[in-house]
Amino acid sequence: MVVGVLRIVLALPFNDSLKGKRSVVRRIVERARERFHVAAAEVEDLDAHRRAVLGFAVVSNDRRHATSILDQLAEFVATATEAEVVERRMELSSYGPRAVGESAPRRGAAQRALEARRADTEARAGEVAAEAGDSEDDDGE
Repeated sequence: MVVGVLRIVLALPFNDSLKGKRSVVRRIVERARERFHVAAAEVEDLDAHRRAVLGFAVVSNDRRHATSILDQLAEFVATATEAEVVERRMELSSYGPRAVGESAPRRGAAQRALEARRADTEARAGEVAAEAGDSEDDDGE
């Protein structure tokens, strides 16, 4: 699993009120959510009327796909309004047991592995119980 995060800082030089800023931010956030299916929010400088910091997040199973979505999103934000992009930062993080590019195990193999782990755990529990019973017998003699 890959999580991509995009932080964009916008300058709103012609904006004179928080109401005007929120109108611009709301329009960008709503369009981004609808068009790119990402999580989006204003994340910093909420009370500064000439600056907006937006955060976007995408989850994918492919690093290239996440990068592509965030690149397209950054281009969209840059052209969607009169606001000027003054900073753009993208980060990608991979989570999960598989290495990048490794194919997913088949469901049957995963199920067999899970059953083998359960059987091993049950066998160990039985051994521990048997040892505990043996030590009780030794104490009683």
